[in-house]
Amino acid sequence: MTEIEMLSKQTHDTYQWIYNLINSIPEEKWNETPEVLESNVTWQVGHLIISIYYHSILVVKGHQKDVLKLVPIKKYSDLYTFYSSPRNSTGKFSLRELKNHLDIIVKKSIEIINSLAPEELKNELVPGKVEHPVAKTKFEAIDWNIKHTMWHCGQLASLKRILGNPYQFEIKKVEKM
Repeated sequence: MTEIEMLSKQTHDTYQWIYNLINSIPEEKWNETPEVLESNVTWQVGHLIISIYYHSILVVKGHQKDVLKLVPIKKYSDLYTFYSSPRNSTGKFSLRELKNHLDIIVKKSIEIINSLAPEELKNELVPGKVEHPVAKTKFEAIDWNIKHTMWHCGQLASLKRILGNPYQFEIKKVEKM
């Protein structure tokens, strides 16, 4: 398996975790913000949209006009970063819009990763207004996207549990011998 294939598979698998988690949380609970976590599903999904765009699209290939026509990236940046309050992020997009925008970003992210030549992974990031907090190369940015996304999957799993529906992982109990 090549580095590109590995990054693509790990990214795809990570995105599958997002979908498994958000699709298992009742939509009527997406805007609930438990005090113990100070977050909600709406904010988590909005944050994943902007962070996936940044970590695996923008710094890897630059702004993508096709995405910018469909997803209001600036609005996501204003509402769903660590400078914004999850309590103030609800009601800005419908759940249908959030899911649609996530689909667009996820598809574009995988498309870009699969379009890279192996030697591009060592290249520096596309410069922008904000310096990447972790990565210096495209490989590091995509690798960080996987780790960052899984971090938020953990937060979604915690929210799911707090909201009354823990994730079961389909683990089967084994009888003691």
